[in-house]
Amino acid sequence: MSTRTFRVTVRGVFDALTAEQRAGLLARAAEHDVLRAAFTPGGHLTYDIAARPAFTFRFLDSGEAEEDILDATERAEEAARAWLGERGYGYKNLRSQAEDLSQAPLGKRQRRAAAQGNG
Repeated sequence: MSTRTFRVTVRGVFDALTAEQRAGLLARAAEHDVLRAAFTPGGHLTYDIAARPAFTFRFLDSGEAEEDILDATERAEEAARAWLGERGYGYKNLRSQAEDLSQAPLGKRQRRAAAQGNG
């Protein structure tokens, strides 16, 4: 059985932040800029607290069966909750979306390479 790669996105909104928490997030905003976004096993957080209180965590996970994506999604949500909880950040509207990259459509270059036997 082959390994499947999953990308899990967990989104939410910071809620009831104290002035100190907001200032801390603003101070570290550059390291959490969306232009630096990446899917990582430990999760990568992006936000623009100056614009709006929304945040996004991006996780990279894997499994062997299609249904493993459910466990990957649960792990990602738990990791996001833990990160927020460890820092005392309130949040609401937590939701997630997961993608199995083995099921993702091939791009034009990938289709051409596969057709030529280079895939």
